[in-house]
Order: sequence, then structure tokens, then C-alpha cells
Amino acid sequence: MLTAAQILSIVVFVVVMALVVSEKIHRAVAALAGAVVLLIVSAISGISSGTLEIFPSFDSALESIDFNTLAVLCGMMMFVGVVKLSGLFEFVAIKSAKLCKGDPWKIMVVFAIITAVFSAFLDNVTTILLIGPMTIMLCRTLKIDATPFLLVEILSSNVGGTATLIGDPPNIMIGSAAGLTFFDFIRYDAPAVVVMMVVIIIIFKFMYGRKLHVEQEDMQHVMELDENESIKDPFLFKVSIAMIAVVTVSFMAHGALNLESGVIALAAAAIILLISRADLEEVIHDVEWPTIGFFLGLFIVVGGMEHTGVIEMIGTWMVDITGGDIVLLIIVLLWGSAILSAVLDNIPFVATMIPIIAVMQAQGVDVAPLWWALSLGACLGGNGTLVGASANVVLSSIANREGYPISFMSFTKIGFPIMVVTIIVATVYMLALNALGMF
Repeated sequence: MLTAAQILSIVVFVVVMALVVSEKIHRAVAALAGAVVLLIVSAISGISSGTLEIFPSFDSALESIDFNTLAVLCGMMMFVGVVKLSGLFEFVAIKSAKLCKGDPWKIMVVFAIITAVFSAFLDNVTTILLIGPMTIMLCRTLKIDATPFLLVEILSSNVGGTATLIGDPPNIMIGSAAGLTFFDFIRYDAPAVVVMMVVIIIIFKFMYGRKLHVEQEDMQHVMELDENESIKDPFLFKVSIAMIAVVTVSFMAHGALNLESGVIALAAAAIILLISRADLEEVIHDVEWPTIGFFLGLFIVVGGMEHTGVIEMIGTWMVDITGGDIVLLIIVLLWGSAILSAVLDNIPFVATMIPIIAVMQAQGVDVAPLWWALSLGACLGGNGTLVGASANVVLSSIANREGYPISFMSFTKIGFPIMVVTIIVATVYMLALNALGMF
């Protein structure tokens, strides 16, 4: 029998999720409102010695917030906000197109790889915001439809972001909760991502390879572009390259350095701000504060279910129905994460699953493979539908505005089958690692 506090925590969570899915109000407002309801009810119940006390105190509610995740997000958003002022991303895009000699198929492959690599080390949305407009400009120069290029970039951003600790918010959350390092993600997720990128490129070759025809004179126009003109600040350009290398190495070694990833991200932001002397207000404006607010509220809402014992009940139930069989748990979690993340935001889903996996661990289940199943499923699931990931929505909005419409159904017809293919690859990969005892 559920207690009144447990029922309240579940109702608030369900209402918040329903509002997030409906998009009738901003997801940050929904999450923060849910958190405020739990805090106010807890406070009133505590005073009157009632039965609806979710959190014993305000401090206990704050303990539900993963500040390391917030620090990584804020730090990297500010860092990228400074780097983009140098023109580095535009330089890479033009240089890559010229190396491809203006060949549209080669440009598609190279841009897909660039998007995946950038998404592995930067925020997906930031990568898309930088690569998308440049892609449209090049396609207009070549006089070809930009839609296939934008579609493969969306898919590549979600797959590439799966490869590292900082590539996608769910990975930041999982790494922080499970104590996983940057190198751990490179070791377990990156090999599968490489295979998936090859598969996606092959699929797009069959779909669009023969349709990408460009006149010779249009190819020449691309070759006449000067990548050096895109460099807005030569000094910052050089500093950005050096800083990206240092930050990448620091993330890879943060376990050995005994530093939290959030500390490294904030340090990177502070150092590049000091060196570049960039306008702080402009850089802070680039931080997606609604996303930060969404995380804050969500952590407290999920923390409400954790404090009342609902999460423990769900974890126990999952162990019971699978009999604790690790192979079955891997498959259920991988496919369940992907399908749900295709229609729901993967951030609240992962925030809910983390404490559930922790409960399984407390009950003696070897959860090492489950962290990777959750990571792969939640991140790859973003390709299932247009609303599966923020990057999808952002780039489709840019595409629609520029005259290259990407509707929910047109994206889903391509994205969902590719998501299924990548999850099949992930399933084979996970089961192989488990069979070889590599977790």
C-alpha cells in the first residue's frame, strides 16, 4: 500500500512529465513548479506533523541536486560561447568542404563526421547551431537540397554525443552518479559509436548517394571560399585550439587527477574568459539557463520519489520481474531507454533511472553493464523522433526557417528506423562485452 507522501511524489512527477511532453508550458517552468509544490507541501506538513512530508528539510531537497552535472553544463556552455567568437567552427567547415573538392557526397560524409566529433566534445545543440547554418550556405552555393545534409547531421550529433562523458547531458548525469571517468566512456561507448557512424553513412549512401549531383561551376564556387576570412579573432583562434586540446586531455585524466568533471569545465570557462577578455555578459547570455532551471527542478522532483521510497520500490520490481538476470536487464534497459527517449526527453528519464539502478546495486545486482545500457539507449533514442533530442528541434527550426522543411513525420520516417538499427548494433555490442566478461 502506497503512503500519501509516495502518491503525492508520483502524481507530481507524472504531471511534470505530461507537461513536458505536451510542450504547453516550458519544460523548465514545469519542472521548477513541480519542485516548488513538493517543497511547499513538505514545509506545511512538517509544521503540522502531517503525512505529506516529502523532504525532512530544505537541505535534504538540495541533496537531490547533482551540482556536478550543472557545473559541467554551465562550464562547457560558457567555454563554447567564447570559442565560437574566434570563428574556429566556420573555419573547419569551409576547410573541410574545400578538401572535398566541392563533391557533395564527400562533403556530407565529412560534415557528418565533424558533427559527430564536435558533439562528442561539445554540447550537441551548440554543435548544431554552428554546423547547420554553414551547411545551408554551402548547399546553396552548390545549388542542392540541404535537407539530407541536415538530417545526417542531426543523427550524427546524437550518435557522436554518446561517445564521451561530456557529449550528451545523460552521460554527464550517469558519469557523475556512477563515478565513471571520461576514459571509461571512450572505452565502452566510443567503439560502438564508430561502428554506428559507419552504418549511418552506408545507409545515407544508398538513400542519397546518386541524387547528389552538382555542376562543375558550382563546385568551383566552393573552392573559391576563403576559410581564413572566417577567423574573427586570430589570437582567440589559436587559444581556442590549444584550450580544446587541454580540456579534452583534462577530462580524460580527471579520474587520475582526482578532480570532478564539473571543476574542469568551470576552470576551462574561467581560464578562456581571462585569456580572451571576452564580454562576460555576452558569454553568459549563451548559457542555456532554461536547461539549467529544468535540471534543478527535475532533480528535486525525482528526489521526492527517492526520499519517499518510490524509486526503491521500482528498482525492486525490476529485479523481481527479470529475476536479476543481467542479460535480460541489459536488453530491457537498452531498448526501453531508446524507445522512451524517442518520445520523452531523455534527461528526466535518465534522472529517474539513475537511482533505480543504484537500488539494484544495493540488492546485489552487478550494475556495471546497466550504466552503459542506459547511456547508449537514452542517447541513441534521441534519433527516434523529432522531439527525441533538443538538437533535433533546434536544427529543424533552422531548416524550416531557411526553406528546407523537416516535419515530425518526415524526420521520424528516417530517424526511427536508423535508431532501431543503431540499437541493434548496441545490443550485439553489449551482449558481446558481457559474454567476454569485459565489464
